[in-house]
Amino acid sequence: MRVTSANKMIKQLRDEIAYWKLQEQNGSRFIAATIENIEDVRPKYSYAEVTGKLAECDENIRKVKHALNIFNSTTVVEGFDMTIDEMLVYLPQLSDRQTRLAKLMMKPEKERVMNSGRTSIIEYEYANYDYAAVKKDYDEISTLKNRALTALDVTNNTVQFEV
Repeated sequence: MRVTSANKMIKQLRDEIAYWKLQEQNGSRFIAATIENIEDVRPKYSYAEVTGKLAECDENIRKVKHALNIFNSTTVVEGFDMTIDEMLVYLPQLSDRQTRLAKLMMKPEKERVMNSGRTSIIEYEYANYDYAAVKKDYDEISTLKNRALTALDVTNNTVQFEV
């Protein structure tokens, strides 16, 4: 089967697992009064069927995830010369850089240091970097990150792979 979204398939399989586990929870044990015919109140439940269905879902999840891993490690994202799995590492790296640069941009160039009371001398903490360079890098990283996210989305939503 050729697909573009393995995550949707995995979610459906997990929903099916939840269904079969609920069937087991509701049908594997039951209460009957001593005056009742046990067969009249016995819920419909088959241990073999539920176990088989759960094993089938687990196997299908393994197959889909394996196909997704192969797809992610072999499919190159257009415009980045990186595979999807590399992009999945690269994007958090870009986010970390963006956060670091944002913190530098928010700091004032000169900030009074709180006096501990031991001296009457006023101290200041000074920025030891070029604000313009930080802002420029921040803007470039933001643009690059947005471009990378878009390229990854396009790849994930248009390129099919075999499951």
